[in-house]
Amino acid sequence: MFDYDPYKVLAPVPSFTLMSDEIQDGRLMPAAQYSQSVGGSDASPHLSWSGFAPETKSFALTCFDPDAPTASGFWHWAVFNIPAEVTTLESNAGAPSSPLLPSAAVTLPNEMRLSHFIGAAPPQGTGVHRYFFVVHALDVESLDIDPRATPAVLGFNLHFHTLGRAILTGLGEFGAPA
Repeated sequence: MFDYDPYKVLAPVPSFTLMSDEIQDGRLMPAAQYSQSVGGSDASPHLSWSGFAPETKSFALTCFDPDAPTASGFWHWAVFNIPAEVTTLESNAGAPSSPLLPSAAVTLPNEMRLSHFIGAAPPQGTGVHRYFFVVHALDVESLDIDPRATPAVLGFNLHFHTLGRAILTGLGEFGAPA
């Protein structure tokens, strides 16, 4: 069913644990994690991680849909410069100007050019989509990336600084919010 895993083409790194009180790996996400445009709330899920390398100096968090009907997928969220002592983000931390993100964190514009989380909204006829929520453990305290850059620029920089990666994959489909 899903033949493309964007993280399988990257250099292998150790994995660690990523959990959520709201989404389950490989299961349909709740309505809150869908876009307001389709009856959801555009609420980023609660995320918590552990088991990363002790030399981790910061984290980056991304949410990517490789199943969007484009040749390049669809970035829903990209945050970097999350301090190493932060290992939990509460539900809706990805809201515009959220006080739930650490002050040092930088949120890049997503595909809609919005610097906050946008929920799932798979178009009709495109099947089930995967939403890769990924926490990257980094070997630097901060990345010097223009806050107007794209998530792909972040991904390029992550290639050179990732010590480990934790992945939680939520699913979404057309018409899912009830």
